[in-house]
Parts: sequence; C-alpha cells; structure tokens
Amino acid sequence: MVYKKFVEIGKVVYIAVGPHSGKLAAIVNVVDQNRLLVDGPCSDVPRVIVNLKQIQLTKFRIPIAFGARSGNVRKNWLKEDVNAKWAETSWAKKIDAKERKSKMTDFDRFRLIKLKQKRRAIVNREVNKLKKAALNV
Repeated sequence: MVYKKFVEIGKVVYIAVGPHSGKLAAIVNVVDQNRLLVDGPCSDVPRVIVNLKQIQLTKFRIPIAFGARSGNVRKNWLKEDVNAKWAETSWAKKIDAKERKSKMTDFDRFRLIKLKQKRRAIVNREVNKLKKAALNV
C-alpha cells in the first residue's frame, strides 16, 4: 500500500497554518472533501473547522466516535497520552529545536560556535590518531 496516513475520525493532526498553527488536534468530523472539524482540548485548540491544506496528518489516532464532544475527546486524548507520544517523535524534536534556535541571542550563538569548534577539534584529533595507527600496522 502506498499511503499510510488516512483522514479518519480520531486521527491526530498537526495544524501547520492559521491562527492555531503549531498545535495538535483530533479530527472529530469530516465536513466535506476540503474541510475538517477538529478539536484539541489538551492543546488549546477550540472546536474549529480547518482546511485540509492547513493540517498535516500524524501517525497517532485516538478512539473516539463520530462527532464526539470535547469532554470525550479530552478523556481519550489523556488516556492515549498523545502529548507524551508526540514529544518523543523526531518531528516534534525538530520543531522544538528550530524554535529554540530562533530564540537564541548573539551571545548564545557565539557560545554554540565555540562549542562546535571544540567538538570538531576533538573529532579531528581522534581521526588523526586512527590514521596514524592504520599507517603503522
């Protein structure tokens, strides 16, 4: 099968564009072929209709019924521990790293450069040791 992520009731989505960008929500209803009703009670997303072009599907799904109320969505969200699962993904880690990097000050960037230089020196030193050892054998 080519596709692995499908639009289905209970699927957790990442809202990439719009006023709620950067937050997770669950699909509660499919309005039409372009719009979805989503609810994110644990991520400060109110029950709102979003365009399919504004979201990205994740691999997570919570067991909710068609048109479930916010309380049921919240209960199943917490039961499935979606926030913790999301935080473990490389996708979430990349978003967090990008956000932290954008908030760095000039001094933080300078310190980061210096640390990278130290790491590079250590790696080069070890590589040179291995090269010398290979030539001596």
